[in-house]
Amino acid sequence: MNAPNKTEVEAPYVLREDKGGIATLTLNRGDRMNPLSTAMLSALQGELVRLADDSAVGVVVLAGTGKHFCAGHDLREMRSHPDKAWQKALFDQCSEMMLTLVRLPQAVIARVQGVAVAAGCQLVSMCDLAVASDVSQFALPGIKSGIFCTTPGVGVARNLSRKHALEMLFTGDPIDAKTALSWGLVNRVVPLGDLEAEVDRLARKILAHSGAVARMGKKFFYEQVEKDLTGAYALASEGMACNMMLEDAAEGIDAFIAKRKPGWRGR
Repeated sequence: MNAPNKTEVEAPYVLREDKGGIATLTLNRGDRMNPLSTAMLSALQGELVRLADDSAVGVVVLAGTGKHFCAGHDLREMRSHPDKAWQKALFDQCSEMMLTLVRLPQAVIARVQGVAVAAGCQLVSMCDLAVASDVSQFALPGIKSGIFCTTPGVGVARNLSRKHALEMLFTGDPIDAKTALSWGLVNRVVPLGDLEAEVDRLARKILAHSGAVARMGKKFFYEQVEKDLTGAYALASEGMACNMMLEDAAEGIDAFIAKRKPGWRGR
């Protein structure tokens, strides 16, 4: 591998900007399409852990610098470590970061301006919501390089139908934003120039509701969605009962009955 240049050494791997209850985390290696190197994964994990305890933040936006969102793992770094133990540690590190996104109390929105491939596509799939520009593309291209995208398939298969996920995995071909929308990988597609504004509008809609309710709802959603039908309903019933014990549930119902705007307290 070539030695990292001065810019790479000095520039933070992940940038954070907070504004009005929204924290934006930006992958900061746009000149290389923001690869998920071990250093990038470590930096992103650190920021997510800090956000989990930040009650002032209600929504997290995940973005990338440059023209593209994320090119997946750093293949040069991977080839420089041929031993299985290092490879397993890398994928364990990445998997833990992906799970941290799901466990994060706040809603997470991926803001995808360009290409999101392999583990970058996985990153989009593991965010709660995703907004893409009309020029963005998504792919699981590992098979073209002799690597089946098994870990990216975990998240993507939980967004798409199995046949759509397997088509991406077996062919490695990219899909455009319109297809990603119809297949369920993203929530909205907008012109590139409108991307940031659309993400902000979506985030503001979430922030308009009770943060306590949203946090509890996200937790129970991910816990029930992987269970069988009986287990899911049992857990969801517990979730609803817990929700009704929140101060904001009483406030929301009283506001609805009185035909007034609720005053949320649980942030």
